[in-house]
Amino acid sequence: MSKVAIVTDSTSNIPEDLLASHSITQIPLQLIWGEDTYRDGIDINALEFYTRLKTAKVMPTSSQPSPADFERVYRDLLAQGFDIVSIHISAKLSGTMDSAIQAKNTIGTDRIALVDSQTTSMALGYSTLVTARAAMDGASFEECHKLAENSAANTGVIFVVSTLEFLHRGGRIGGASAFLGTAIGLKPILTVRDGKVDAQEKIRTMKKALNRVTEILVERVGNQSTLRIAAIHANAPVEAENLLQSVMDRFDDGVIKESLVTHVSPVIGTHTGPGTVGITYLTGF
Repeated sequence: MSKVAIVTDSTSNIPEDLLASHSITQIPLQLIWGEDTYRDGIDINALEFYTRLKTAKVMPTSSQPSPADFERVYRDLLAQGFDIVSIHISAKLSGTMDSAIQAKNTIGTDRIALVDSQTTSMALGYSTLVTARAAMDGASFEECHKLAENSAANTGVIFVVSTLEFLHRGGRIGGASAFLGTAIGLKPILTVRDGKVDAQEKIRTMKKALNRVTEILVERVGNQSTLRIAAIHANAPVEAENLLQSVMDRFDDGVIKESLVTHVSPVIGTHTGPGTVGITYLTGF
């Protein structure tokens, strides 16, 4: 039987129990806060991050893992006899893929397949999970690589931020810059399109914006017979639970194969800001 290891990064927001049960290796991005550097989700978790953010006088920034971080993980897995499919946050949102590429080139092997998911959060997470499940079922290296690429192409992210300040300051605002200066008192609905954050709509209140997120999801996925969804949030668990239920109520029994609520990691929260709520999805897998 083939041995294929699946690697992703901490922006995938996969809950820890699923990471463990699927033997997924997760490489953390870095959170830089003043003089301190933290490994995303390891040295600082979401609760600690958002609690500190409330009173912080210095705002955090983020950085991708180093090529050496990837090289250590890759060499260890290769030494254990694994081929590797490594699936990561969009290269247009982070330098993480570049670090992975450098590590692969340094090692000089064709036993590592790199996949730019063109997305992030649980859209990346679900692509990673379905690939890991295939690997556990004995799929070949080539089959896992193809599945990772195909599933990533069938994902989406729709989210609402309380303010555009964090995306703007972190340089990740992309097409959502169209809302700058016009979104006072409005809640911007954003999406990830072609690997970048882009503007979707702007709605008067958070409640109406989240209702519209549900509508947009239904419009996008149409009559899909298989759907995996995750409500994501930055310290807004009640709103995320309500959003998930709203989505669940819109589909016939059996369509949604998997659903969960998860927080966005500190690195993602650095760029979206507290109060962010959204839905991520994978269709057809």
